[in-house]
Amino acid sequence: MQTTPRTKSQRPNRRQTVRAEFRRRTLGPISVVPTLLTLANLMCGFAAIHYASRGDVATAVFGWNAITVGGGLIFLGMFFDAIDGSVARLTRSTSDLGAQLDSIADVVTFGVAPAFLMLQLVEAYYGTGVDADATVVGPGVASVYGKAVWAIAAIFVCGGALRLARFNAETASHDERDHRFFKGLPIPGAAGAVASLIVLHQHLLYTRFDATESLAFDRIAALTIPVIALLCGLGMVSNLRYPHVVNRYLRGGRDFGSLVRIALPLVAAIWFLQETLAAACTLYALSGPLGLLRRRSDDDGREPAGTKPGEEFKPEGSEEDLK
Repeated sequence: MQTTPRTKSQRPNRRQTVRAEFRRRTLGPISVVPTLLTLANLMCGFAAIHYASRGDVATAVFGWNAITVGGGLIFLGMFFDAIDGSVARLTRSTSDLGAQLDSIADVVTFGVAPAFLMLQLVEAYYGTGVDADATVVGPGVASVYGKAVWAIAAIFVCGGALRLARFNAETASHDERDHRFFKGLPIPGAAGAVASLIVLHQHLLYTRFDATESLAFDRIAALTIPVIALLCGLGMVSNLRYPHVVNRYLRGGRDFGSLVRIALPLVAAIWFLQETLAAACTLYALSGPLGLLRRRSDDDGREPAGTKPGEEFKPEGSEEDLK
């Protein structure tokens, strides 16, 4: 049976094929409110970097210095990051575009901004007494400590990027049941631990220490905060399990004791805002290794009835907890 050969006009056109594939992949309508909230998070990170670059100078924002304003903007970005996903689920507008945009914003606000804020803090106070124009932190400085601090900031940024990439690859869906636990320290938690300690440092420096004590306090903070940033950077790429605070503790019904445990830090923050913020963020960063130690202790001390020697004991409900 002979077939009539197709004319040149009937043959598939490569350009038309590419255009058809492009139209197929073009995004549909984009939800406005969740996208604006995610962009607000991104702008908070950009503004935090802007203020941090000015160093220890006074600003027009409540009279705070620029480093404190940068730390406060990181927490404002954390607020937008906490509600954009909830708003998207409420409006049934979750999408892959929103997830990717959220990760890009998080890298800037919770990765680059805290690392740069830490560098500026060390630059402003560790270099006290040296040439004002000299750079004390960077890959090309003479000081070993200055090189180490810059390397820690780079590790923090890379750890945050890897943490977000792994989360996007391993998360099954946008449902809340897939967002109850995190594998590794979440990047907002790592950023909160670093930023809260920097804000607390500035608060204590200007309210509790006089001129004779401030230099020693500056040097101590310059030694400890980068170490904490390094631990947080390593925690983001670990397999430690961390709870999702909003989905785990703030949704659904809770008993009276849980309500009291949530309300007490909020009440304490009215009088001791910086101290409460630093304590809460630090405890959350420590909850991963502390929870691992507690689970191992429970497994070692449990005597399951009916198990034979050498038989593996599987704790009840372990599969559900790990989902």
